[in-house]
Amino acid sequence: MPTISMFFGIIIRMFYRDYQQHHLPHLHAEYQGDVAVFAIEDGSILDGSLPPAKRKLVEAWMEIHKDELLADWRLAVEGETVFKVKGLE
Repeated sequence: MPTISMFFGIIIRMFYRDYQQHHLPHLHAEYQGDVAVFAIEDGSILDGSLPPAKRKLVEAWMEIHKDELLADWRLAVEGETVFKVKGLE
């Protein structure tokens, strides 16, 4: 599962092969052992959880980078190398 971004202790990964489980473009966000799966389209949590403050950071980051994340998803599904997405500063 490639790491596509890191910010404020949050690691963002994209694992497209579990498409059958979540049925839509998504990413995995991890913070200190907590993991949440977010839908890229609307930012909803599909599985897991993060502390509320970290969840809000991920949601804001996803809104800013939505087009890049969808482009990464398409690359991943096609077997191409995904690119890094700038984190929050």
